[in-house]
Amino acid sequence: MDHTDHVRLTSAELRPDVVEGATIYGRDDEEISSVDHIHGTGEHAQVVFDVGGFLGIGSKRVALYATQLDFMRDEDGTVHAITQMTTDQLKALPEHFD
Repeated sequence: MDHTDHVRLTSAELRPDVVEGATIYGRDDEEISSVDHIHGTGEHAQVVFDVGGFLGIGSKRVALYATQLDFMRDEDGTVHAITQMTTDQLKALPEHFD
């Protein structure tokens, strides 16, 4: 997927009603997960999602700061995010408990 023409979200747009459910892609455009929920707003918000597993079995809940993801909106208005971390790096993160 070419993200060149996608519009980056502003810090003010990093809030639950905008980013929850957004697909998270890896640096090779593989679909890694989707945003489950977000704690807080703006750049200091924590984005929570599951990584690994299959159909929710064996997955691990992790969190990244919003600044660790590149949130953008495509030409259809769909919000998604890109991480430069690999799936293995994400799996190595500490588990996030709500």
